[in-house]
Amino acid sequence: MARVLVTGSEGLLGRAVVRRLQGAGHEVTRLDLRAADAASRGDVRDAGRVGQAVEDQEGVVHLAAVSRVVWGEQSPGVCRETNVTALSGLLKAAAASRARPWVLFASSREVYGQAAVLPATEDTPLAPLNVYGRTKVAGEGLLAEAGAAGLATASVRLSNVFGDPLDHPDRVVPAFLRAAAAGAALRVDGPACSFDFTYLDDVVTALLTVTELLARERRSLPPVHLVTGVPTTLGELAALALRVTRSQAPIESLSSRPFDVARFHGDPGRARALLGWTAETPLEEGLARLAAALGPRSP
Repeated sequence: MARVLVTGSEGLLGRAVVRRLQGAGHEVTRLDLRAADAASRGDVRDAGRVGQAVEDQEGVVHLAAVSRVVWGEQSPGVCRETNVTALSGLLKAAAASRARPWVLFASSREVYGQAAVLPATEDTPLAPLNVYGRTKVAGEGLLAEAGAAGLATASVRLSNVFGDPLDHPDRVVPAFLRAAAAGAALRVDGPACSFDFTYLDDVVTALLTVTELLARERRSLPPVHLVTGVPTTLGELAALALRVTRSQAPIESLSSRPFDVARFHGDPGRARALLGWTAETPLEEGLARLAAALGPRSP
């Protein structure tokens, strides 16, 4: 089994990836600002700490990031330092390491911006609308350069991943479910905006498949997005949240935010061909699982 570093190990994806890697018998090193134990605590912007963590690893799953569009708009400098400068340092450390580990980078569907044609493919032009999306485009560029220089790399574009009760409570899926369960109004910023929602367990399965491919073939992979191919409007999502929680809570419709993409869904064909992966969990089933994990709430 392999030694694998997971940065951002305490986040939505990080916790699940660590569990699955350990369950498969891998030796996992964790790195996160919020780690409870000092040995795993660290800032990816600290080049020395990253170099120490990367040394002797056979693979790196790089999930650490300023991971919210709104946070990028509020603190663009921190977003660039964390998502671009720190990634550059990690890739240099990987290239200098004796083991020369493969590197999997978590990118985002935000790289496409508002695609002119949907469903988007991985060859859709990259035209991000916000700071966060631009940092992910820059990160993919760094991965491509590292791949050309000999590291085995992969950029995986994620789309509205949900399914963990410990997720940020203000993200749209848990926010809708919590409000519905409490009988509070569901605030919908742009009810006609539509997105491609992917369930956490399905995404983690794909990520582990990517790590296996990188470890086995030791070559870089083309960018791949993990999508269902099914668009769901925020208005429809709110209605589903009411249905799975059996709630009569009101829906409050507002205008969308100016820095948000209004519509996205992707073509899952490359993930199916490259990874043999298809999203298996229907949206309503995933919502019901998460609602059950969140538990009932009183108004």
